[in-house]
Amino acid sequence: MRLGRIASPDGVAFVSIEGEPAQPTGLTAREIAEHPFGTPTFTGRSWPLADVRLLAPMLAGKVVCVGKNYADHIAEMGGTTGPAPADPVIFLKPNTAIIGPNVPIRLPANASPVHFEGELAVVIGHACKDVPAAQAAENILGYTIANDVSARDQQQADGQWTRAKGHDSFCPVGPWIVTDVDPADLELRTEVNGNVKQHSRTSLMIHDVGAIVEWISAVMTLLPGDLILTGTPAGVGPIEDGDTVSITVEGIGTLTNPVVRKGKS
Repeated sequence: MRLGRIASPDGVAFVSIEGEPAQPTGLTAREIAEHPFGTPTFTGRSWPLADVRLLAPMLAGKVVCVGKNYADHIAEMGGTTGPAPADPVIFLKPNTAIIGPNVPIRLPANASPVHFEGELAVVIGHACKDVPAAQAAENILGYTIANDVSARDQQQADGQWTRAKGHDSFCPVGPWIVTDVDPADLELRTEVNGNVKQHSRTSLMIHDVGAIVEWISAVMTLLPGDLILTGTPAGVGPIEDGDTVSITVEGIGTLTNPVVRKGKS
């Protein structure tokens, strides 16, 4: 199932997105009553997806991110972030950083360079704590795509990552959540203005999804809708005013966002 969130003439709603993604003009948004957790029920209303606006598929209570989870990304950063970690390295983004598909990433006037980071994201489906890796899938609603946008100068200046990764619009998510994809070995590709910048597979993660959920849930309770960003492979680079970033994850879809400098529309 593909779960999304839309703005329609009747308001904001969770939906099941039905049809073949290769033919987007044929996709239909079927309204879910209340929320998508558990077994969704439907209101009977639906819209052609072209007639509504896709929002971020989930407004997470918290966004937990994993850093340094691909060896090639650690190498490309020149060792400035340290060696490959024995355990996952986690940090938080505020949920105010979340934006949906086609919403502009807004570059702060005082930040340069700002980098894209294409990532597979996990959406939690149940409140859970101290989850063994083997039981992680039982607590996951599905998977989506995220961009861990990062202001590198602020990251270096601060010696930690909160400001650099926490700006409004620095967590694009979407276009929807897929509930039946296996995250173990998915192709991930990031393009800027149509040029491929990242091309990798989730099988190259140092810590897989199960290990990540186990590690994070040992620290904090995870709640329905919480997002986990699983790290980015090599190829990260700067984005500038006027660019367009598209991240594609096999079996899920493509998340696209334009880039603007703050103060511009």
